[in-house]
Amino acid sequence: MLIVRSPVRISFAGGGTDLPAYFEQFDGVVLSAAINKYFYTVLQKRDDGKIQVISSDLRVCETWEDISRLKTDDTSISIPLAVLKECGFHHLSVDLFLASEIPPGTGLGSSASVCVNVLKTITTYLHIPLAPTDLAERAYHIARNIMRKPVGKQDEYASAFGGLNLIHFLRNGKTQVQPVSLNAALLEELQGNLMLFYTGASHDSWRILKDQEKNSAEKTGTALEYLHRIKDLAYEAHDFLSRGELHAFGKILHRGWEQKRMISSHISTPRIDSLYRTALDAGAIGGKITGAGGGGFLLLYCERKNQASVRAAFAAEGINEMRFQFDFNGAHAVANDPFVDGDQRAGSRWVYVAKP
Repeated sequence: MLIVRSPVRISFAGGGTDLPAYFEQFDGVVLSAAINKYFYTVLQKRDDGKIQVISSDLRVCETWEDISRLKTDDTSISIPLAVLKECGFHHLSVDLFLASEIPPGTGLGSSASVCVNVLKTITTYLHIPLAPTDLAERAYHIARNIMRKPVGKQDEYASAFGGLNLIHFLRNGKTQVQPVSLNAALLEELQGNLMLFYTGASHDSWRILKDQEKNSAEKTGTALEYLHRIKDLAYEAHDFLSRGELHAFGKILHRGWEQKRMISSHISTPRIDSLYRTALDAGAIGGKITGAGGGGFLLLYCERKNQASVRAAFAAEGINEMRFQFDFNGAHAVANDPFVDGDQRAGSRWVYVAKP
C-alpha cells in the first residue's frame, strides 16, 4: 500500500499576481504557507488490468480504454482522470482511493492539492522521481492547459513544497520559491495568532479569476492598479515577518483585503463584510478571505488575548473555527510498501507534452 498526502495552503498576500495574465507582464509574488490539512491518495496494486478510482462522491471501475473516453469536466473525479489521461498512465492496474480533509470551493487550494497528490502518488509508485518544481509545474499544466481552468500557480507550488514561502512568478515563466526563515519562538507566535473560520463554500471563484485575467490582460485600469498594490503588500508582509513585527504583519492582511475587495464586486459579500467587521470589533487586527473570494475561509490575525472574544462572537453567528498548524513537508509518501516489481515499472510510461 502506498499512501501520499499533500497539504492545502493559506495565502497572506499577493493573490492574483500568480495568474499568467499578470505575471507574464509584470512578474508576480505571493506570500503563503502550507497547512496541516491534507488530501490523501491510497494506491493498491491490482492484477486484472483495471484502474479503479474511488472517492466519496463517485466510484469508477473501468479499463484504461474506458477511462480515456470519459470527459474530465463532467465527473467529480475530473482531476485524477485528467492526470491519468494526460500523462499516459494507461498500463497501470491499481486502486486509487481519494480522501480529503477539506471540501472543495473553500479557497485553500484544494483542487491543486488533488492534482499534485495524484501525480505524486503515481510517479512514486512507478519510481519516477519528480522534484517539487516539476511536480508543481506539471500539476499547473494539467489544470491550466488540459482542464482549461483560469488558475494561477501559487496553489500547486504551496502544495508541492510545503512551508512558509515567498513565491516569485517571473515573466520568463520560471518560478522561484524563497523559504521564509523564522526562529522557533516567532514561528510559534505567528501560528498562534492566526485563526481560520469557515464562512461557506465559494460559488463565484472561477468568475472572479476570469475577471482578474481580463483586467490584467487589458494592461491598464483600476483593477490592475489594485493588483500592483497587492504585489507590493506581499513584499511588505515578508519584510515585517522577517523583522519579527507581527502586529504590522496583521495590519498588512487588513490593507491587502481592502485592496483585493476593490478588484471585483464578487470577491466579498454583505455576509463576509459583516463577519469581518465583527472580528475587528472583537479584537482581530486584520484578515482576509482565502482564495479568490466569494466565500471559503476567513483568515484572521488576532493576538491570543483577544481570541476568546472572536470565537464567542463567531459562535453566535454559527461560524465554526478550524484549528491548524503549518506544514513543512509538502507532498510526500507517508506509507510506502516496496511491492512494485520490474515488469510493472517497465510496462508503464510517463508522457508529458506541454500543449498550447
